[in-house]
Amino acid sequence: MRIPALTIFAAQLAFLALPAAASTPITLDQAMSHPDWIGTPVDTAWWSWDGKGVYYKQKRDGSPVRDTWLVAQGGKARLVSDAEAAKIDGADVVYNPGRTRALMLRNGDLFERDLKSGALIQITRGATRLEAPQYTSDERGVHYRIGSDWYLWDRATRVVGPAALLRAAKDPAAAEDDPLRQQQLRLIATLKRQKDERDTLRERLNEQRRVDPTLPPAPIYLGDKVEVEDSALSPDGRWLLVVTAPKGADKGRVGKMPRYVTESGYEEFDDQRTRVGRNMPAPHTLKLVDLRTSKVQDLSFDVLPGIKEDPLAALRAAAKKEPLKGNRALRVFGGIAWSANGANVAVMLRAVDNKDRWIATVDTAGASLKPLHRLSDAAWVNFDNSEFGWLPDNRSLWYLSEESGYSHLYTQPATGGPARALTSGKWEASDVSWSHDGSVAWVMCNRATPGDYEVCAVNAKDGAVREVTSLDGVERFRLSPDGKKLLVHWSGSYTPVQLATVPASGGAAVKLTDTRSEAYKARSWIEPQYVAVPSSAGGDPVWAKLYRPAQLEPGKKYPVVMFVHGAGYLQNVSRRYPNYFREQMFHNLLVQKGYIVLDMDYRASKGYGSKWRTAIYRQMGHPELVDYIDGVNYMVAQHQGDAKNVGVYGGSYGGFMTFMALMRAPETFKAGAALRPVTDWVTYNHGYTANILNTPDIDPEAYRISSPIEYADKLQGHLLIAHGMIDDNVFYQDSVRMAQRLIELKKDNWELASYPLERHAYVQPEAWYDQYRRIYQLFERTLKQ
Repeated sequence: MRIPALTIFAAQLAFLALPAAASTPITLDQAMSHPDWIGTPVDTAWWSWDGKGVYYKQKRDGSPVRDTWLVAQGGKARLVSDAEAAKIDGADVVYNPGRTRALMLRNGDLFERDLKSGALIQITRGATRLEAPQYTSDERGVHYRIGSDWYLWDRATRVVGPAALLRAAKDPAAAEDDPLRQQQLRLIATLKRQKDERDTLRERLNEQRRVDPTLPPAPIYLGDKVEVEDSALSPDGRWLLVVTAPKGADKGRVGKMPRYVTESGYEEFDDQRTRVGRNMPAPHTLKLVDLRTSKVQDLSFDVLPGIKEDPLAALRAAAKKEPLKGNRALRVFGGIAWSANGANVAVMLRAVDNKDRWIATVDTAGASLKPLHRLSDAAWVNFDNSEFGWLPDNRSLWYLSEESGYSHLYTQPATGGPARALTSGKWEASDVSWSHDGSVAWVMCNRATPGDYEVCAVNAKDGAVREVTSLDGVERFRLSPDGKKLLVHWSGSYTPVQLATVPASGGAAVKLTDTRSEAYKARSWIEPQYVAVPSSAGGDPVWAKLYRPAQLEPGKKYPVVMFVHGAGYLQNVSRRYPNYFREQMFHNLLVQKGYIVLDMDYRASKGYGSKWRTAIYRQMGHPELVDYIDGVNYMVAQHQGDAKNVGVYGGSYGGFMTFMALMRAPETFKAGAALRPVTDWVTYNHGYTANILNTPDIDPEAYRISSPIEYADKLQGHLLIAHGMIDDNVFYQDSVRMAQRLIELKKDNWELASYPLERHAYVQPEAWYDQYRRIYQLFERTLKQ
C-alpha cells in the first residue's frame, strides 16, 4: 500500500510512544530448537488446471517428507493421497498461445493437460534431465530437451523422436586434410572403394531424411574443441541457437575439504570450489544452426556497443598486466527467448568483467546479432532483475533494467525502436507475469517503503501502476489459468509463509492456510519497529528493525546489540518472515534480558536500487561500517543506548562485518560474534567476489582494504568465532587462518568454536543452541559491566 513519507515517520513516532503487549518469555533452548515447533512450512504452491483449487507442498511434522495438499474453492485443505497424485497438475506450467492446453513437469516427466476437457496425457516416463518444454509454433507437437539433444512429441501420432542432436565432436564424415590419409586413399584401392561406399550410403540416407519425416535427423557436429552449455530450439523447428565454451578450459585448483566425523570412522575429503580469479569463467560463443541444411554459423559479438572497451584498463595498467586485446569475454546470461511463433529470438549476454549486459536479437537470415539494449555499471551489473521475454504479439520484447537506478519494466520493438518504461520511481519491479493477451503485467513492487512488498498491476498501454494486494509481506505469486486471480505466498514478522488468493483486479485476500502450531500462536512477540536511521554519508536513511521494551526505564542506559544480516546483497528489514527467524527470537530473549537490538539494511542490501547496492564496490566493509556506527549513534541518542557497551554479531557476510567492526572501529564495538565469517576475500568464490572487488591479480588493493585479516592487529574487544567444519560456502579455513593470525599477534579475549557436522547453514538444533549460548554468554560477561 502506498503511504506518504511524512505519515510513515509520524507513525513511527506514535508507535514508539505506545506501550506494546507484553511478550511471552522465550528460552534459548526453545528459540534454537527444531523449527517444526513453529509449524511445518508451506513450500511450492500452484493452481489446479481449472483454477478451482490450489495444491501445495507441506513438510510433515518431525519428518523430511513433503506431502501434497489441496484446497478446493471455498473448502478446507485436505491431503492428496498417493493414488490421486498421478492425476494432479505440476507446479511449472507452459501454456499454448490459445490457452487451451498446458504442459507441465512432474517427477521429472512431461505431461499435457487439455484445458477444455481436463484430460491428462503423459508424454514421457522415466526421462532424465528433461528441460525446456515448449509448444511448436503450429501447436501440433511439443519440443523438449534432454542433455544437449532436442526431441519432438507429435500429438497426432503420439510418437517421440529427435528434433536436433548436438555433438561436441568432429564430423566422422568430414575428410581430414592429412597427407598420409590422402596417400593411403590414392595408393590402396580397397580403402578408396570402402570410403566411396560409405559416402554413398550416407548421402542416400540424407536424401531419405529430406522427404521422410519418420527418420531421425542427422547429428549436428560442432567440433571437438567446444562443450555445449545451453541451446534453444525455435518453436517452428527451423533454427537452433547453441551456447558453447572451450573444451578443457582451466578450471583452477579446487579446494579439499576434510570431514572428521564420518560414518566410516575415517577422515574423508571432498573436492570443493576454486577461489576467486583462479577459475575465470570460460567465454561463450553463440552458434546458429539451420536445421534444414545442418549449416552451423558463429554469431559475431563485434556489433555489441562497447565490446572492445576495457573498463578495467586503468587497473590492469597499474597492476602491470597485459592490456585487453580484441573483444571482452562474454557469457550468455539470462538465457535465450524465442517468440511463440519462432519468428524472433533474443539473447542476454554479460561481460565476464561484470560491467555490461546486452540484449540482442538474431537476424537468422544474415546470421548476425542486432543489439537492442545495453546496461552498463561502473561497479557491476546486477545478477538479479534480469528477466526478459516476448509479448504475445511476437514482435515486442519486455525486460527489466536498472538503467534508472532502480529495477523497472520496459518494452521495446524487435525492430530496435525506442524503449518504453512502463514503471518508474524509487522502488523496484521484479518477478514479472503477463496476462495472456499482453495487456497487463503483474510485478512484485515495494512502492510504500523498501521492505513493504505487494503485487502491482501495470497497464501495458499507459503504464498506470496500481497495487492489487495489501498484505505488506508478499513473497511471490502465480496468476490463475483464467487470469482472474492471484495465488500469493505471503508472510509477516512472526508468520511463516502462508497462502492466499486475491482477485487480479484487486480486493480482499482469502487466506488459505495457517500452518503455525497452537503453541507458537499462543505466544506474544516483540514486534520490530521499522525505523529510518539518519545517514552521516548523506542521502537516503538506513532502514532498520528495532527491538526494545515498549517503555524504557527513565535514566537507564541499555547495552546495545547490532545484528548484521548475511549475503551482503540480501534484504532483512522487510515486513516478511525473516530468513533469520531464530535470530529474531534471540532478539526477543535479549530484550527480555535488558538489551536493545538494531538490525540494519546497510549499504549493499537488496531492494534499495543500484547506487545503494554498489556503494561497496572496491571497499567492502567500509560504507557498511559507517552505517553501523550511525546505527549505534542513533540507539544512543534516541533509545537510551549505552555507548560504552555495544556488541555486534552476524553470520557469513555478517561475520565478516563483525570482524570489520571490532577491528576497524574498536572504540565503538566492545564485543562481537563472527559466525561462519569471510576473513580474506581472496579465498572466496569468483561469481560473488569478482563483481564487487574485480580479481586479485588486477585489483589487489581492493582485496587488501576489504579483508579483515589485514586488520587483525587492531583487535581490542572480545571476539567469538564460530564456524561449521564442513562449510562448502565460506571455508572453515577462513576462520582457522584468522585464528593463527590472532595467535601470532598474541591477542587475548577471543575464542574459536568449531562444529564438525555443520555446513554454512546450520541444521542441527544442538549446534544452533551451542553457538547462541556462546553468543549470549559473550554479551552477558562483556556488555553488562
